[in-house]
Amino acid sequence: MVGSPFFCYYGPRTKNVMSKKRIIVAVTGASGAVYGVKILEFLSKASFETHLILSDNSKITLNLETCYSVSDLSQLASFTYSGSDMTAPVASGSFQTMGMIVAPCSMKTLAEIANGISSSLVTRAADVILKERRKLILLTRETPLHAIHLKNMLSVTQSGGIVFPPVPGFYNKPSSIDDIINHTISRVLDLVGIENSLAPRWGMSI
Repeated sequence: MVGSPFFCYYGPRTKNVMSKKRIIVAVTGASGAVYGVKILEFLSKASFETHLILSDNSKITLNLETCYSVSDLSQLASFTYSGSDMTAPVASGSFQTMGMIVAPCSMKTLAEIANGISSSLVTRAADVILKERRKLILLTRETPLHAIHLKNMLSVTQSGGIVFPPVPGFYNKPSSIDDIINHTISRVLDLVGIENSLAPRWGMSI
């Protein structure tokens, strides 16, 4: 009803059309912060618009495992949000993206995503990605796995997500830790549809 106090129209609205490729990267508190770092390094050089979400625990792991500070990592991203910022654009399905990579993904984060619990921006953004039928890739970090972990992985997979434990391949004869990391990142980027030459492919230059 025109003039209803429950509806306010403020004029023309612009469409949320991606002017360039846009992707969400989340870093949680699991071991393996370097995966998130390396993914952001690649995407920033490739001129992607990146939206970085940092959980509270990720800041601790980042400090323990890498030489990057939160400020350093934020500089690699186009936009950075705290894990508690539920007003961020990535919390809405109307915000268009190619998808989301959680690197690394803790078992707590996996459990919340698997059960539709959105207690943080990381899990809310992941829930949005699933409901909008976009690519969600979780670099789950834990071993050994018990039945609850496995059930949560199955649940995410059945909902359209991709569970991608960073398990290294050795057919390309890696000579450094970077080689091992890049092999995983290359496969992850492939899944999102991002061309890269970070690692040799099977049957090529081996």
